[in-house]
Amino acid sequence: MTHPSSGRPVDDTAHAHDAEILSARWPTLHSQDYEANRLLRLAPAAEYERLAPHLETVRLTRRQLLYGPNEPIRYVYFPQTGVLSAISHLHENRAVEVGTIGNEGMLGLPVFLMSDRAPLEAVVHVPGVAKRVSADTFRELLHDCSEFHMVLHRYTLAFLTQVAQSAACNRVHSITERCARWLLMTHDRMQTDRFPLTQDLLAIMLGARRPGVSIAAAGLQSLGLIQYTRGRIAITDRKGLENAACECYGIVRQHLDRVLPPDAQPATPPASS
Repeated sequence: MTHPSSGRPVDDTAHAHDAEILSARWPTLHSQDYEANRLLRLAPAAEYERLAPHLETVRLTRRQLLYGPNEPIRYVYFPQTGVLSAISHLHENRAVEVGTIGNEGMLGLPVFLMSDRAPLEAVVHVPGVAKRVSADTFRELLHDCSEFHMVLHRYTLAFLTQVAQSAACNRVHSITERCARWLLMTHDRMQTDRFPLTQDLLAIMLGARRPGVSIAAAGLQSLGLIQYTRGRIAITDRKGLENAACECYGIVRQHLDRVLPPDAQPATPPASS
């Protein structure tokens, strides 16, 4: 079997259905006090308790295919660490990332929007850990989780804003600016300054060809903003990288924090008169 994004062989063990389950090893990860995912952290305690028994913690491996284009979506994922990508495939074997998901959000918005599939591919590009719940169970639980439902509506708006801003960014800004923006977005989602990332994958993320990505990464490294060795990136000057990025990074980040404040509970619906 080959990976749809790269055409490279993929081991069946890297498929979503065979993900390594970690829940039994780390039971405390199902306590909201230890929750790393912003959406689950914003859920009211009572609604989180309804969700928690159905969540399983799984390891996400690099290049793992979570669902394919127009295939039934079996699970909804809430990343704790790592970076997931929604990818669109075009003619001439081109693949472009259209959305990035980390511990600020969830993978599986079509399920929330009452669909069971999408014309996109979902792939792990930076390995990590996530909590997942089956799509059928997730739909049933939402009927009794009205405030969490509001949180997900807000996240949908934030995700659509990210997609729209990325479309403008890819049209207007230089590959170096876009590279800096994507590295900042990844850094936000990780709990370390170092993470695995190949230039092949970065090219897919940026919708660019590898030679251009190599030049952009070399330029950022020459400025002392990053270090790149053997498929691993280290952020060495966060502030400098922010200065090198286009304004799109700040626009998306500020909008996300406005509609989903990291340390706030969601607003409750107004009382009916």
